[in-house]
Amino acid sequence: MTAETALPGPDSVVRGPRRLPGLGNLPAFARDPLAFLTGLRDRGDLVDWRLGPQRALFVSRPEHIGELLTGVETVFRHPELGWAFTLLLGDGVVTSEGPAWRRKRALVQPAVRPRQVRSYAGTMAECAAALADGWRPGQCVDVRREMLALTQRIAVRTLFGAETAGREDVIGSAMDVAQRAIGAEFRGLTLFLPAWVPTPGRRALRGAVGVIDAEVGRVTEQRRHSGEERDDLLSRLLAARDEEGRPLSDKEVRDEAVTLYIGGHETTGTTLAWAWYLLSRNPGARARLGRELAEVLGGRTPSFDDLRLLPYTEQVVKETLRLYPPVWLMTGIAKEGSTLGGLPLAEGTVVWSSQWSAHRDARWFPDPGAFRPERWEVGAEPAVPDHAWFPFGGGARACLGARFAMVEAVLVLATLAQRFHVDLGPGEVAPRTGLTLQPGSPMPARLRNVEQDIPEARLTRTQE
Repeated sequence: MTAETALPGPDSVVRGPRRLPGLGNLPAFARDPLAFLTGLRDRGDLVDWRLGPQRALFVSRPEHIGELLTGVETVFRHPELGWAFTLLLGDGVVTSEGPAWRRKRALVQPAVRPRQVRSYAGTMAECAAALADGWRPGQCVDVRREMLALTQRIAVRTLFGAETAGREDVIGSAMDVAQRAIGAEFRGLTLFLPAWVPTPGRRALRGAVGVIDAEVGRVTEQRRHSGEERDDLLSRLLAARDEEGRPLSDKEVRDEAVTLYIGGHETTGTTLAWAWYLLSRNPGARARLGRELAEVLGGRTPSFDDLRLLPYTEQVVKETLRLYPPVWLMTGIAKEGSTLGGLPLAEGTVVWSSQWSAHRDARWFPDPGAFRPERWEVGAEPAVPDHAWFPFGGGARACLGARFAMVEAVLVLATLAQRFHVDLGPGEVAPRTGLTLQPGSPMPARLRNVEQDIPEARLTRTQE
C-alpha cells in the first residue's frame, strides 16, 4: 500500500519506517511490538506500513479509531487472527463473522447481561476473601501468579460450577501454553505459514488445546446428562436458543466457554497484577484507596451493591486499564469501497489501532506515563475523547464480558486491598505481548497487614 493508493493527499498519510523486501516492517514489529506501534503513532495520525506482505495502515486519532471499531461487519471485515488464535478459540463469537457471528452473539449475550453479572458477584468476592484468609503479613508472593490463580478459580466456578473442582490447574496450565504459543506466532514469521506446516510451538498448542477440549467436553457431557440447571455460565449457554429454537452445538458451547474463560481469567488476572504494581509505586493513590475502603466497607467483604460506593476503586482499575490494557491491538480489513476519515481505502488494507499507544497519547492524557486514577472522576478536565480509551474494544464487536471484568476487578481489588498492602520490589516490570499484555517477568512482593493504617486513614479523611 502507498499513500497514493490508500489515502490520497500529502497531508493525509505519512509513510512508515523503511521496509525490507518481502518482510516489510515485520522484523522491527517482532522485536518490540509496543515500541514499534508507538513509533508509528509519533509519525502521524495515519501511517502507511507493511507487516510482511500485508498492506497496513495505522490510525491514532480517536475519531479514526471509532470508525474502525464501529465499522467492523460493515465497512471492515473481521481480520484473520492466525492459526494459533483460531485453534484455541474455534468459531466462537470473537472469531466468527456475518450471520454466524450475529446468531452466536445473540445467544451468548444474555449470559453476561448486568442482571446475570450481579449473580456472579458473590462468587468473585468469596474467592477473593478466601485468598486473603490464606495470606499472612510478611509473606512473599508472586503477584502475577496469585492474581491469575484467583481469577482462574473465579472463572471456573462462574463458568462451570463444581464439576471442575480440583482440576483448575489442568485448564490453567494448558491456557498458559496456549498464551505463549499465540504470542510467539504473532511476533514471528509463523503467522504467515500455512496451517499444515508443523512447528514446535504448534505441536505444543495442539496438545494444550486437546487438554482444554477434553475438560470442557467432560463437564458439558456431565451437565447435559444430569439435566440439572445451575446459576452458572455453562447452564446459560446450554439453555440458549436462537430465533428458530436451535441450541448451541457441543462444539459451539466449547468455543464460547473457552472465549468466556479467557475473558474472565486471563485479562482480569493480568489487570489486577498490573494494578498492584502501580499502587506499590504510587503510595498516595494507595493511601486514598485505603481511605475509601475503610470508610465504605469497614473490614467487611464487599458486595455488588457496594460498587457504586467505591468510585475511586473503579478509577484505579480504569487507570490500570489505560496504562496496561490486556488487549493491546485491534485490526480490521477494508472492504471494497471502504473509507476512513472520508478518504478511500484500497480493498484488503489492514487497518490497525493500538490501545497501548492511544492510551499513552499526551494529546488525550496529559502526563500520559503517570498513574493518576483521578483522571476518571466525574467532571474531570480535560475530558477523555470517545475512543481514546477502549480496553474492551467498541461498536458491535465490543467485548461481551466487559461488565463481568470490571465488576470482578473492582470487587477483588477492594476485598484484598482493605486487608493487605502488596509491596513489590523496586525493579521495573516490562510488559510482554501475547494473547494479552502480560508482565514480562515475575512480580515478587511482600504482604503487609493494612489494619494498622486504618485509624490513621480515617483521621486523615476526617481532616480533609
